[in-house]
Amino acid sequence: MAETRYPAVAGAFYPDDKKELMTNVSDLLENADSGSNKCVISPHAGYMYSGRTAASAIKSLKNAKTFIILGPNHTGMGAQFAVMCEGVWKTPLGDVKIDEEIALRLEKAGVVDDDEIAHLNEHSVEVQLPFLQKTFDDFRIVPISILNIGYSSDLPERCVRLGKEIAEIASQRDVGIIASSDFSHYISLEEAKVKDDKAIEAIKTLNVKKFFAVLETMDASVCGYGPIAAVMQAAKELGAKDVEVLHESSSGDLLKDYKTVVTYKAIGFR
Repeated sequence: MAETRYPAVAGAFYPDDKKELMTNVSDLLENADSGSNKCVISPHAGYMYSGRTAASAIKSLKNAKTFIILGPNHTGMGAQFAVMCEGVWKTPLGDVKIDEEIALRLEKAGVVDDDEIAHLNEHSVEVQLPFLQKTFDDFRIVPISILNIGYSSDLPERCVRLGKEIAEIASQRDVGIIASSDFSHYISLEEAKVKDDKAIEAIKTLNVKKFFAVLETMDASVCGYGPIAAVMQAAKELGAKDVEVLHESSSGDLLKDYKTVVTYKAIGFR
């Protein structure tokens, strides 16, 4: 029997009422530009905080039959690199099927483990789905959760292997790729700008080792650095030439407190 993954943060990070959610997402997407990006970085906070930035990221994607979504594991549950290989993900806007063929290919390649436990209470993949559902029709997903543990050589190496495998699939199939990540956490906006700019500069090089080195040197708090690294490698393998910041925001925009913020970036690769 296929697994069903029920929403973990509907009613908290975004509305759990279908009509209200549709209106909310439509409003956030209204002023976002359509694009031709194969890969993006998109934030995963509550929509009141990062929704406009996430909308800019998702709307900039090319239409695809499958979206591979990589998010950090905030809960610590399950395998370090975890995919769900079958079933559906429910949101208030309806069901999204998993692309079982691609998920199983990644699992058989040894770059991820089939483990739904890592996804049960994790929000980083989930919050991308309503934006995808409102923007695209008839697509499937491959949800991947990465538990970031320090900056040891093993983690970047595993992210590179995963990115290469995803790129090989994307070169053969109609696939879009999303890294779900927020940027700086709980520092001043002024300090966050310095750290975020250095992280983005490293991201633009598409050099995973350099990216990890910069994060470690700065003691950065980018929560989805594993997913970002994998998508950087995939973009590099796919021949990306341009990496662009599409939209940026912070929790201070809503709370009017710029002494302790979380920052959000929409970044496209093409």
